[in-house]
Amino acid sequence: MTHIAIQKVVNDFQRRRFATFPWKIYRDDPLWVPPLIPERMKQLNPHKGTFFSHGEAEFFLAYRDGVLSGTIMAAVDHTSNASRGLQDGMFGFFECIDDQSVADALFGAAEEWIRAQGLNRMIGPFHQDYDAAYGILIEGRDRPPAVSCGHTPPYYEQLVVAYGFTPFRPDNLAFALDISTNTREFELLHRSAERAAQRGVAVIREARLEEWDREADRVHYLLNKALAHLVDFVGWDRNALDDTLEPFRKYADPSMILFADVGDLTVGFFPGIPNLNEVLQHFNGLRYPWDLYRLLRYRQIQPKGLAIKSVLVLPEYWGTGVSLMLFSEMLKRAQARGYTWIDLSLTSIDNPKTPALAERMGAEVYKRYRVYQKLLSLGD
Repeated sequence: MTHIAIQKVVNDFQRRRFATFPWKIYRDDPLWVPPLIPERMKQLNPHKGTFFSHGEAEFFLAYRDGVLSGTIMAAVDHTSNASRGLQDGMFGFFECIDDQSVADALFGAAEEWIRAQGLNRMIGPFHQDYDAAYGILIEGRDRPPAVSCGHTPPYYEQLVVAYGFTPFRPDNLAFALDISTNTREFELLHRSAERAAQRGVAVIREARLEEWDREADRVHYLLNKALAHLVDFVGWDRNALDDTLEPFRKYADPSMILFADVGDLTVGFFPGIPNLNEVLQHFNGLRYPWDLYRLLRYRQIQPKGLAIKSVLVLPEYWGTGVSLMLFSEMLKRAQARGYTWIDLSLTSIDNPKTPALAERMGAEVYKRYRVYQKLLSLGD
């Protein structure tokens, strides 16, 4: 008879086992991009991870007959819940062999912890925040994910549904746009953008790194205004936003981070960063000391993809041409720097603007992700 045991992560040894377990799941998957172990270990550590300044989390290991077979996190983001008046708990870092009994044990441990916090809904997978590598991959297994997008085996969907989860919100989409050659759609875009610029709709500028905190404040304002219409929108905490923006500060070319200003008011944000996954997929997550040689070998690779993670325009400026101006300027700059394709991800299928703009430019959906929920009755 199969025996399944659940352990809480309480020390660095268990934490590293938790962090490195995905290698067992994805070792034969050419699409998987390993996480960087040093960063993941920091993220999981309650004394070092920035999530723990506004949330709590517990991490669990599942053993089947003594063999590590799965991981999961249960967490609560107090700041997010307070801002929305909700009582949500999240699960994340769910990795599991193809065994429903192991998955059920993991989900059960997470659910028990979430119930104990007095919460009434379990949502996920979210990995401590609501914007990085979330969801279960439903469609799109012919190419690796772009930076900040996740990847999961096909059987995860069944494991989640069989436990009783249902879709939390409309699916999230990743679009791919080929920019290796100019098209009629691009020409029309540039003409429309030029007309908007002549009307003085807005001024497009690049990021001012010398005043990064003020730029982050502008992004925070735009996020909470421009996305508030989405179903189950999660308001952004200002401190949590710093973690999300860190890749832009560390790796991005400031000339590829665009803002749209109307006078002293910033009304649009359109950031592009190199698709770092094209490089990271060669590093083996820096799991072992000798993987540093991989870093030296591959770090000079120039990604061909440019990842654009947000298209933020204040609702009162929708339809004015601001979005077209941002997209046109980004396209010109990306082509000039040798990028051949653009990743637009992730956007909700019910977003009234981004999918339509992407499709108008000739972009195609290449990945679809789904987030799930399970309502909890605290009396059960």
